[in-house]
Amino acid sequence: MPPTIDDRARPRDAPSDEALMAAWVGGDAAAFRELFARYAPRLHRAVRRQVRSEEDAREIVQQTFLPLHRARHDFQQGRPLRPWIFTICFNLRREHFRRRARRPETPLELAPGVEPREEAPDLLRAERAMQLRAAVAALPAGQREAFELHWFEELPYKEVAQIVGASESAVKVRAHRGYQRLRALLQDADAAEAARLEGEPPTPPVPAPGS
Repeated sequence: MPPTIDDRARPRDAPSDEALMAAWVGGDAAAFRELFARYAPRLHRAVRRQVRSEEDAREIVQQTFLPLHRARHDFQQGRPLRPWIFTICFNLRREHFRRRARRPETPLELAPGVEPREEAPDLLRAERAMQLRAAVAALPAGQREAFELHWFEELPYKEVAQIVGASESAVKVRAHRGYQRLRALLQDADAAEAARLEGEPPTPPVPAPGS
């Protein structure tokens, strides 16, 4: 499998995911803890892009490892583990939104009552990040999943196809259309913001003392 950012940050002599899975199946509890340490942050990041509640996101990540534990003896040696884990996680995320019968929402950037204390450039970056998350959330479900798995998680199309249950060619089309739609949504957001700024009345001058 092509390495992702997370893979490249791992020591070169670290055991593979599949080796850890085999050790876990053999009863090595430390192997499970290592797998959890590797995947929990990645899964949490993927879930949190759409799930607003931190508590719900953590619960989905924890639940991902329950079916993995129950079916660990069914794991076929020689098959990659990563698509299996992401498939479980994304199925749970879909079920989360089906239970609530609403579209995914982007996570809140600030807790209620907390005032931002960032410099202007950081605020601009944060605002752009919020626009991106909102645009991704507005994509159709198939395009959104293909886009975020390939572009955000750096998974190859072959693995994305396994996770979402579609052909590799269909996934490529979804990701490409998602990218095009995302560009259009961001351009619309920029145009709306520019129109809003142009329509704001000028700030009135502050009267001089004694005037």
